[in-house]
Amino acid sequence: MKKTSYLFFLIASLVLLLSCKQSVDTYKADVIIYGGTSAAVIAAVEVAQSGKNVMIVSPDAHLGGLTSGGLGFTDSGNTASIGGLSREFYHKVWLHYNDSTAWKWQKQSEYGNKGQGTVAMDGDSRTMWIFEPHVAEKVFEDFIRENNITVYRDEWLNRESGVKTDNGKIISFTTLSGKTFQGKMFIDATYEGDLMAAAGVSYTVGREPCSQYNEEWNGVQAGVYHHRHYFNTPVDPYIVPGDPSSGLLPYISDEPIHPNCTGDDKIQAYCFRLCMSNHPENRVPFEKPEGYDPAGYELLARVFESGWDEWFAKFDIIPNRKTDTNNHGPFSSDHIGMNYDYPEASYERRKEIIADHTNYQKGLLYFVSTDERVPQEVRDRMKEWGLAKDEFTDNGNWPHQLYIREARRMVGAYVTTENEVLGKVHVPDPVGMGSYTMDSHNVQRFVTAEGYVQNEGDVGVHPGKPYKIAYGSIVPRKEECTNLLVPVCLSSSHIAFGSIRMEPVFMILGQSAAAAAVIAIDNKINVQEVPYGQLEQVLLSKNQILNN
Repeated sequence: MKKTSYLFFLIASLVLLLSCKQSVDTYKADVIIYGGTSAAVIAAVEVAQSGKNVMIVSPDAHLGGLTSGGLGFTDSGNTASIGGLSREFYHKVWLHYNDSTAWKWQKQSEYGNKGQGTVAMDGDSRTMWIFEPHVAEKVFEDFIRENNITVYRDEWLNRESGVKTDNGKIISFTTLSGKTFQGKMFIDATYEGDLMAAAGVSYTVGREPCSQYNEEWNGVQAGVYHHRHYFNTPVDPYIVPGDPSSGLLPYISDEPIHPNCTGDDKIQAYCFRLCMSNHPENRVPFEKPEGYDPAGYELLARVFESGWDEWFAKFDIIPNRKTDTNNHGPFSSDHIGMNYDYPEASYERRKEIIADHTNYQKGLLYFVSTDERVPQEVRDRMKEWGLAKDEFTDNGNWPHQLYIREARRMVGAYVTTENEVLGKVHVPDPVGMGSYTMDSHNVQRFVTAEGYVQNEGDVGVHPGKPYKIAYGSIVPRKEECTNLLVPVCLSSSHIAFGSIRMEPVFMILGQSAAAAAVIAIDNKINVQEVPYGQLEQVLLSKNQILNN
């Protein structure tokens, strides 16, 4: 009898321990947001300010994505189309730089106040569009603190078996650490769309043929030179010039180019947006990366020899004698063709791709600073620059976020195409606006029929005026998932996404997605059933811009 009682006690204790462990490792909220991007933070703020509880589950330690990861020279487009919490972010940046203590490495009067199509610091609208990475991160962390938002960092979705669904709804997802997150609504605010994909929502990767959505600028676009990222003089692609049998130089594809408008599974190039400094006390010299081989930059040497002289054209100036340095020219920081498998890759493979991009870009900086085939005046000027010592201090002054310009894109309830962007068709139920150029960076580097090297995929077509983004583009098809919203990897064609993919727009759509989630919870309805009139009223009350 005593043995039986003791055994019963042991079993009961074990059950209690297991249930306690489950309660410890299971976290519940009205809305669970997966991702650490700018859209994730803004979505969380909207949920919290709407009176619901929210959690951010972020694979990243640092919040803000590209906005705090080096992209300080904001792709703002028409700033009049940026409202709501997105605009509040830029207002908070403006407040920061109105404090004289913010100007550590230069006087405010010495700063040129130049932005992309706008002034950097706009006193009339009380916004600032150009900023240092650490300032952006501080603003995002202030948003989190001021709104008492719970954030779980370094939590990576178990993409294989972590998402639990029932009858078209996400019930929970589990991270690799074993934590489970349960919610009524979920928002995938990652650049990769991992939660969306793991939930079984339809998506695409790459470029659609023009015929699919009756577009002009999708698919292959060889011979289209809308920016200055192409070879404007003949450059030989072979290891031994003029000798095809010697093989191609690194980073040139041996695949034949397909006809224009042909679809493929290739994606536009990634790079790091570097924060550099030319202040002697705040710069870290460019060092030789491990495994550095100057032969990897032979093509750039030939570009210089051809007379090209635009190396410093995208050292865009941000406050305190720093830059947001972006790709520019035929051979630059874009690691063309080296990211095709990133969207679907395992975490381990993605780390390899990120490391490859890091080494490529560090090697590029070292090559241009030291190699004798680089013009002396370029090398001399490069010696004035280095990585900003006071940025990304826990990562060797290197950005913590690779610029994922494009990965998965949902195929949702509504697909935004260039026809919406260019104002050719009516857009139903808008939840935000875009205005930036349909901007695709190069996708591949190939050998022309004449035997020279050329880039392909760089397209820049301006919409003319701000355009509306439909609510249907941030929700899945009803038959696939009814409690998920996707404001970053949203439903659009490749070329339309080239305009939508700007950080202010991601923040706009993050807020709208969150507002819709709250309405769906309050009304106990699916996200596809959210009454647009009610959503529109909420968004307008919060200063979102929905019309021209």
